[in-house]
Amino acid sequence: MTINLFDDASWMSLRPLTFTRPVADLRIGILTIAEKWGKYLKADYGFITQNYLTAKFASVEASLYINGALCPDEDLLQSIAALKNGEILLAGDIVLAFNSSDVFTYQQARHQLKPIEFNSKFLKMTYPEQIFSNNPTEIRKDFELLTKGRSSAAISSTNQLIGHDIFLEEGAKVECSVLNTTYGPIYMGKNAEIWEGSLIRGSFALCENSSIKMGAKIYSGTTIGPNSRAGGEINNSVIWGNSAKGHEGYLGNSVLGEWCNIGADTNNSNLKNNYAAVKLYDYESNFMRDTQLQFCGLIMADHSKSGINTMFNTGTVVGVSANVFGAGLPPNHIPDFSWGGGDCFEPYKLEKMFETAEKVFARKALPFDQVEKDILTKVFELTSAHRNY
Repeated sequence: MTINLFDDASWMSLRPLTFTRPVADLRIGILTIAEKWGKYLKADYGFITQNYLTAKFASVEASLYINGALCPDEDLLQSIAALKNGEILLAGDIVLAFNSSDVFTYQQARHQLKPIEFNSKFLKMTYPEQIFSNNPTEIRKDFELLTKGRSSAAISSTNQLIGHDIFLEEGAKVECSVLNTTYGPIYMGKNAEIWEGSLIRGSFALCENSSIKMGAKIYSGTTIGPNSRAGGEINNSVIWGNSAKGHEGYLGNSVLGEWCNIGADTNNSNLKNNYAAVKLYDYESNFMRDTQLQFCGLIMADHSKSGINTMFNTGTVVGVSANVFGAGLPPNHIPDFSWGGGDCFEPYKLEKMFETAEKVFARKALPFDQVEKDILTKVFELTSAHRNY
């Protein structure tokens, strides 16, 4: 079975996280949205996304198309599996899925296919803050999906275990740590490692080849994606993968993309002093959007970095490939490809950014190839209007 996961208008409202990926490549829970659908349906998958992303995120030959912003659940799976050729599954104006051998876009499908109304609740990613807000629930769902009918690898007796919902994949290691699954499960991917003296409260996911450094304090609803390193204090946050937040400092109610690095003693605020609802910069309107959340921290897109002792204010959005350093609180929106700190920023030249990215990729034994360069060049062009300094 093969499926294509398509972007709808959510790709726009999820920027800057989606500048470098389709919506279905966002990580929430343990897996990306695409990986969830692939495992539930036992299907290979491709993407219907922005033209400049297709060299990396290609489509596949398929007749079943699913909205890439949807997280799968039992009702959705049953309704989508029941779709016949020529039918489209709708929830009001939202296209959830369609089955067609000759229609390839959701806009065409809405007008050409037979509508089937979906009346159950569903989870659809529309804004970045929904990732951390729904992460505890998605960790639980992914934990059940990945571990059902399987046995965990052995866990060392040096640990203090509270509860039983812990699963270690092959090669995962944890020593001399406190692991509390009373509030949700704990999952460790293949060759993941929790170093000595860590305090971990589920729900928590540490993905393949990632590590938690000594003495870390990790709270519920946190996911550390693959090939990453984390330490300090982290609460209800998602790190996509291939990123580092390895030092002391607080990260809370936040989302970090891929190839990010958080400098030592960097902190983010996730609660305003007046306890008011937090606003986030919105790329569609170029204004601050009310999240209606009291707790909302940092949204940082791919390839961005912070220097030591950086202080991010409540509800800060950092675009793609920003380099933030220096004293003082930076603004609540740091445009893509910006370099500086406080209120003093300048454009981050593309060739300089490429030099850094090549070194970062090399540390993971990966090539920084022309496909990656072309995507970042396009993002640089698309975001030029935001760099008005």
